[in-house]
Amino acid sequence: MTERQGIDPRGPRFSAGITAVLLLVVIGLSLSGATIAATVLFAAITALFAWGAFAGVQRHPYGAVFRTLVRPRLKPPAELEDPVPPTFAQGVGFVITLVGLVLGILGVPYAVVVAAALAFVAAFLNSVFGYCLGCQIYLLLVRAGVLGRAKGAAAA
Repeated sequence: MTERQGIDPRGPRFSAGITAVLLLVVIGLSLSGATIAATVLFAAITALFAWGAFAGVQRHPYGAVFRTLVRPRLKPPAELEDPVPPTFAQGVGFVITLVGLVLGILGVPYAVVVAAALAFVAAFLNSVFGYCLGCQIYLLLVRAGVLGRAKGAAAA
């Protein structure tokens, strides 16, 4: 995998850390009664997940911050990572937050809090332990033959 095709695996962890903090703020705002502020911030987080899912993690704003401010201060990564599973994970985050946002706007109690908590767990696991739930879902779907191409087809 060339530099162009792969991403530094520390980038998605950096992004997940920022996302986890923002999701905690959403949960705190929601539970303290500042539902409008929580909903606006949650909508911004949902838009960032959409950006990562549809434009790819290589073009995500947090990735740009990591590449320009953080990565130059680190040693090169031991190996690069395929950007497809983290991009899929952004799509999973987008779906979860979009559902919570829509239900919250429709007045479903605690919809934003529950969706933010679910997304927080995934972001926390990724940022602290390097365990990407969305990436694991992607790999399961590839193994099941639902996503991806067979290795023989990719080589042809």
